[in-house]
Amino acid sequence: MASPSLSASIVTYRPEPRLLAAAFGSLAAAILEARRVGALGEARVFVIDNGPAEGRDRIASSVAAWPAEAGAIEIVSGQGNVGYGRANNLALGRARSDFHLIMNPDVELEPAALTEALGALAAHPEVGLVAPAVYGDDGVLQYLCKRYPSLWVLFLRGFAPERLRRRYAHAIDHYEMRDVIADRFVGNVPLASGCFMVARTALLTRLGGFDPRFFMYFEDYDLSLRIGREARVAYVPRARIRHHGGDASRKGVRHVVWFAASAWRFFARHGWRVA
Repeated sequence: MASPSLSASIVTYRPEPRLLAAAFGSLAAAILEARRVGALGEARVFVIDNGPAEGRDRIASSVAAWPAEAGAIEIVSGQGNVGYGRANNLALGRARSDFHLIMNPDVELEPAALTEALGALAAHPEVGLVAPAVYGDDGVLQYLCKRYPSLWVLFLRGFAPERLRRRYAHAIDHYEMRDVIADRFVGNVPLASGCFMVARTALLTRLGGFDPRFFMYFEDYDLSLRIGREARVAYVPRARIRHHGGDASRKGVRHVVWFAASAWRFFARHGWRVA
């Protein structure tokens, strides 16, 4: 039996060259490792650049360093800043693969990350999407798999003062699934982070990928819930990555506005929960 094929999409907007080079290098190494152990066959990577043309040279240099033995790589550009979900869908429309990887340009994979993710999908046919164990720059586990949020817990986690967060830490811990997310496989996660997702391409295509009405934020939660109606979303702790990203509340007013608008759309579609 032929090894499964993989497509991948990485959406960029004025990426930091050092982080982008690290992301590309780690992805290439993970592809080659998965191919070495027979978990992967053909691979194709799409880099969807939402940024201005004058910043494209920093992407081109990373693409030029991509090893040919890791598979084909292609830059998709000229669409403007169409948002994270819509940009990923541009790659999904071109994907001819068994599995599809969605990852941020500020993510680094451990060499076995793809092997473990693909292995989980092969071993669990009921699973449609897998999420990895995510670690920060400090090496501490980030709890990016979530339960369904409330307005209260989103305020606590993103905008409340430290004193209030400490007082209601139990609510944040429950939302972040700290009682179950550790070093074991979890086969029924409600919400996964869009910083790194590996899914069955046919399922993603049938669902239309991300909802393009989410410009940024909550498009991954919306997709998780829609996938969860047809398959399982699983946490795979042996698929390990490092994530250099930050949260919306620390990125300025524009990101806060995007966050609030997407939260409104998410709750209006899936149901409001105040506390």
